[in-house]
Amino acid sequence: MIEDDLRAAFARREELTPPTGPVRAAIDRAVVRRRRRRLRLRLAGTAMAVVAAALAGFTAIAPRPPETANLLGVPATPTPTEALNMLLLGVDGSGADANLRADSVLLVHVPADRSRLYVVSLPRDLLVPVHGVGMTKLNTSFAYGIPGPGGNLASGYQATRGVVAQVTGVRIDAGAVLTYRAAGELTDAVGGVSVCLPTKVRSHHTARSFPAGCQRLGGAAAVDLLRQRYGLPEGALDRDRNAERYAAGLLRRINEQGALTNPALLTRLITQVGSTAMVDTGELSLPMLVSAAGKAATAEPVAVGLPVRYEAKPPYGFRLDPALAPGFLDALRTDRLGEWTAAHPKQVTGLR
Repeated sequence: MIEDDLRAAFARREELTPPTGPVRAAIDRAVVRRRRRRLRLRLAGTAMAVVAAALAGFTAIAPRPPETANLLGVPATPTPTEALNMLLLGVDGSGADANLRADSVLLVHVPADRSRLYVVSLPRDLLVPVHGVGMTKLNTSFAYGIPGPGGNLASGYQATRGVVAQVTGVRIDAGAVLTYRAAGELTDAVGGVSVCLPTKVRSHHTARSFPAGCQRLGGAAAVDLLRQRYGLPEGALDRDRNAERYAAGLLRRINEQGALTNPALLTRLITQVGSTAMVDTGELSLPMLVSAAGKAATAEPVAVGLPVRYEAKPPYGFRLDPALAPGFLDALRTDRLGEWTAAHPKQVTGLR
């Protein structure tokens, strides 16, 4: 009797149980949406790393910061329409090296009209004030920001970012720490990069010789060129110009392949640089920055060096050119670099 009552009770409960088909379908749809969202986040992060590499001539090695909903999800603020400035630092080592220095310092200006990108190189030997140190070279500000062995690259980046913001008077909206090592990997991943040199360059480190004119470089050759400063007419300044030329070539190559809009190609590049990118997006999101830089990247970039003069006395290094630097920095702050470079064509680096 009791068993019959129990069977009847279970039968009544079973009738009230909703069918499992719709529930299972809803779960499957949620899983698919989650996977697609994760893929979009990975692609957005890699796209920004690729943009950074295209602009600086290097690619990042520092671990990517933890992803958050505000950082990579639906933008919490409207898409920026004002000018943007991204700081890209080229280094040759890892955060475990307390003596790590920023051998290449590039400030990428994205104008409000998104007409093109302006790549501004700051000399590594520019004499700048560093808190607690005094006047020293710009490249050492990175090492002073790393708190001893085992420090992270983000600390060095923040230190150099503060110095660059103070020297130029502009707001730094985003940036990245980049290295030579992965530059070779990315160069090979896109099938080589064309670089146009005004004069012959002989490697101080290898037996390579880079002839004057345009040539396509593989990863190892590109890294070799980016390292060179000895034997060049203006030393480190010419190395900065060659980094700008490489950046322009990489940017053209990426645009030719449609890497920023091709999911298959981006997925392939993820395997090359995705896990080794350190990107600082500030108060913006990666999709915002990729969109802004992507629009500006459709035109040929303009490369220009910060106007400086060498001071041949202790502490030896570059100081701002009193004749040209004030006007240049004012144009940078007020988003008028187009006007300034048109009026000072000799200050613009030839890219082809």
